[in-house]
Amino acid sequence: MTGLTPSRRRGVEILDNPSIDPDLMRRSMRDVETANSLFGGKRAALAELEDTLAVLHDGATFLDVGTGRGDIPAAVKQRAKELGKCVRTIGIDQSLPLVTGNYPGNDVVVLGDALSLPFADASVDVVLASQLLHHFPEKGATLLVREMNRVARHRVVISDLRRSVMAATGLWIGSFLLGFHPVSRHDGVVSVMRGFVPSELAEIVSKATGQRPIVTRRLGFRLTTSWTPTR
Repeated sequence: MTGLTPSRRRGVEILDNPSIDPDLMRRSMRDVETANSLFGGKRAALAELEDTLAVLHDGATFLDVGTGRGDIPAAVKQRAKELGKCVRTIGIDQSLPLVTGNYPGNDVVVLGDALSLPFADASVDVVLASQLLHHFPEKGATLLVREMNRVARHRVVISDLRRSVMAATGLWIGSFLLGFHPVSRHDGVVSVMRGFVPSELAEIVSKATGQRPIVTRRLGFRLTTSWTPTR
């Protein structure tokens, strides 16, 4: 691809290293939370979840894969409360500092591998991955989607980055204005260039589940998609 949508690049995100300094991980994830709030990550995930939250039963379970500081589950719980419902949130992450931190967005947090989710088939009502899928090459991304589809009972939701030079440039400039850590700045730009275009995201889901979902463009160079899990 050319112009404002270059070919997808793998790159190396510093925070993907499991041996990263815990204080640096916590510091950079604060920047990620800020970026989610200001640049559309939280808004995109909630928009894709809106119809699902409207029909979920009270007490439904919600799994956030790659939960970080739990800001997305916190927003989900708040939106569910506005709809008169209680949602029980579960987070899973591979980072011990994030799992052991006191982030009240999740009722329960589990240390584990996104590619081998420690949950039974159809055991969680809704499974979400927000800005996680781009961390994996195509084979790993397909496996992640397959695992989410296996665990979900009612709905699977993916929210991720739309690849764009404009988005990468905007993030780079904004990171200085917001005082982001250099690691956050580096990883943020790499993340954008690891992002997807709608057809790529749809193809990954199709390979994993056998169904081709609708992919929606959201503000802030985001993409979202969701589907009823297949068995």
